[in-house]
Amino acid sequence: MHGPGSAAWLLVALCAATGAYCLLRMRSGVEEQRRTAGSEALMGFGMALMAIPAAVITPPRAAWALYAVVFGAAALRALWSSRSSAHHLHHLVGTLAMAYMAVGMAAAPSGHAGHGGAGAPLVTGLLLLYFAGYVLWSGVRLVPVATAGGGPPASGWGDRPELARACRLSMGIGMVAMLLTM
Repeated sequence: MHGPGSAAWLLVALCAATGAYCLLRMRSGVEEQRRTAGSEALMGFGMALMAIPAAVITPPRAAWALYAVVFGAAALRALWSSRSSAHHLHHLVGTLAMAYMAVGMAAAPSGHAGHGGAGAPLVTGLLLLYFAGYVLWSGVRLVPVATAGGGPPASGWGDRPELARACRLSMGIGMVAMLLTM
């Protein structure tokens, strides 16, 4: 996932900030929101680590295999959780995409795929289409809609749905950027 230096560092910052915010969201009073925020924090920090420029650190192939195992396990958890909520299907696609990218990085010559060619073009293309569509859909959902009653204000950082959507949108943008470098 190693692209040009400045773009890679921006992606690292975006994903790390998203992961940090997701950790804040884990303080929510609603168990399902805490669980979702934990999964999204793992994704944010994992994406930040994968986006670190190769000039700074080139992880050994074993690190990519570890990423694949961690995100494979997260995919199994998302699959199990999808029985109760369809939102976890998006987590399933995201974790599978992360595992796919980690396997592609491990299989790439010299251990990094910054110049393209890692992974199967068809799978990469399908994932790109999915995440590009998700980014557009998430962006539309962030557009404010006038409400009649207004409703009570959110009580804490973990209970702000617009911030959670912005978090997911930024991770979707990051995923598109990472898939483009494969």
